[in-house]
Amino acid sequence: MYRYANQSMNNQQTRYQVQGQTGGQQGMRFGAHEFLETQEALRSKAADIELYGVLISQAQDPHLRDILHNQQNRMVQAYQQCLSVANPQNYASGVATMPHTPQTNVYENVQIGLHNPMMQPPNPNAKTMSDVTIATTALKLHKSGAVCSMQMALECTQPQLRSFHATCANVCQEMAYELFQYMNYTGVYQVPQLADHTMNTMLQAFQGQGNTMMTYTQNANF
Repeated sequence: MYRYANQSMNNQQTRYQVQGQTGGQQGMRFGAHEFLETQEALRSKAADIELYGVLISQAQDPHLRDILHNQQNRMVQAYQQCLSVANPQNYASGVATMPHTPQTNVYENVQIGLHNPMMQPPNPNAKTMSDVTIATTALKLHKSGAVCSMQMALECTQPQLRSFHATCANVCQEMAYELFQYMNYTGVYQVPQLADHTMNTMLQAFQGQGNTMMTYTQNANF
């Protein structure tokens, strides 16, 4: 069965090596939707890189600036790679997406629970952004980026292109987590927690294999 699956994939790849519409050159052909989505990704990545330049210039906390600088470098790399995978002619020379090495930086231990949370009211006449607004803007950017990139990956038929967008989704969630850690440490993004008995009541509604009961403890590792 594995041999037949390989033969099917090889036949499919052969069918993709068709005559180009212009220039008489052979190359990989994309589906219209995945190509248009990748063009949209390029526009978004270019705009996000410039937005980060503004955020970095206004950030006051050196720790926040370091996080943003590192993330902007990763965003530039993703943009350059997107240019490569979006060009069908590159596939004739065996273009491939770079393997993803997780780079989630753990800056601080996440604090669970509320500790006198307080948010300042928004200023509609602001001329510059506060560090809270800067971190929130970047966090929301990567949260939405993770969702959009995974949606793009699910619609791709070309393996390298699919892998690229899936990798972008993973990179976005890593950068979102870095910003969450910073905001959690500074107390502006606090995480509420349910009471232990409430969690236990909810967990006990489920049973594992062999009727193993599930119980929440404060020191449990998930």
